[in-house]
Amino acid sequence: MARNTECIAMLLAGGQGSRLGILTKNIAKPAVPYGGKYRIIDFPLSNCVNSGIYTVGVLTQYQPLELNNYIGNGQPWDLDRENGGVHILSPYQQIKGTTWYKNTANAIYQNINFIDRYDPEYVAILSGDHIYKMDYSKMLAYHKEKNADCTIAMLEVPWEEAPRFGLMIVDDDNAITEFEEKPKNPRSNKASMGVYMFTWKKLRQYLLDDEADPDSGNDFGHDLIPAMHKAGERMFAYPFDGYWKDVGTIDSLWEANLDLLDPKVDLDLSDNSWKIYSRNNALPPHYISDDASVQNSMIAEGCQIEGNVDFSVLFANVTVEKGATVRDSIIMPGTVVKSGAVVQYAIVAENAVIEEGATVGERPESMQNIDDWGVSVIGEGVTVGKNSSVAPKAMIDENVAAL
Repeated sequence: MARNTECIAMLLAGGQGSRLGILTKNIAKPAVPYGGKYRIIDFPLSNCVNSGIYTVGVLTQYQPLELNNYIGNGQPWDLDRENGGVHILSPYQQIKGTTWYKNTANAIYQNINFIDRYDPEYVAILSGDHIYKMDYSKMLAYHKEKNADCTIAMLEVPWEEAPRFGLMIVDDDNAITEFEEKPKNPRSNKASMGVYMFTWKKLRQYLLDDEADPDSGNDFGHDLIPAMHKAGERMFAYPFDGYWKDVGTIDSLWEANLDLLDPKVDLDLSDNSWKIYSRNNALPPHYISDDASVQNSMIAEGCQIEGNVDFSVLFANVTVEKGATVRDSIIMPGTVVKSGAVVQYAIVAENAVIEEGATVGERPESMQNIDDWGVSVIGEGVTVGKNSSVAPKAMIDENVAAL
């Protein structure tokens, strides 16, 4: 039965996130912890409800268990609704057999029946691995004002970063005249954010055509959107000037967390006018002893801090013992940094143990060859043994023996 919802959102959350290495060994990328008490998927879900979009399909595939459990019935985001709400959409067995989601456009194609249930006029296609606050209702109003078939959120990036992105060339009315996919010599710095607004009737036909094309890679950016452009459909770029970060790499995840400690960065998570909701159990307040030193850091509930913490983000229930040092690092829930240990320029996953006297990471200025420097990563539940050392850029997924 049609429900006549004007706009629904489809949230792509099925990617493996291989560039995050061991952090996504057991969980999907959108379930990776962020910012002391959130997970990455909290941002697009919160953007939806703050924008008045209350029907959201979350497309999962890779290691979905923790993500599915985290979303649950959608209650923390006000998405536990009788009509609409949040729906987990995994690949399923069909009459012709079982088919994994081949790519982004194919994932939406496989859920055409779900979208048709709500008979929407418009569909927002979102990614599950971006950190940003955005009012999709303003983008929808812009889409309608332009009488567009497809509207793509656009962010101007520094020219030196432009080759990393899919770029758009637009005219004075922001109509898209050309696309460039990660060009070596860009002619534009107007990057696609991977946030799309479509008129559903138009998108539905292109999904059917794309699936019928044996030469298509079934991807929005590489196949479906260029096909729409080639056919002369009305396509516009929607300018966005707020904070946005694709946290698909170790470096970008590390930077996005530490951006929260920079007062010049436009990402205020304490702003209740656009609240980011999350599913978190109530924990006791954190404890910082008189002997501890904490500077310019974010310390979540349940932490026990007796050592030194500087320019770092500590998630819930982290312990930093007396004489331990954590700086320029992201420490995820339940980790223990023992006395005399030093953790710097690192991401430490959940429930790890850094034993006494161990060293994880190194300051870049102390290295002879800066090309060898990078963020060190310690995997979930790993123990770094007493007095042992983990080099910069190392990714450790097994226990490190004590020395």
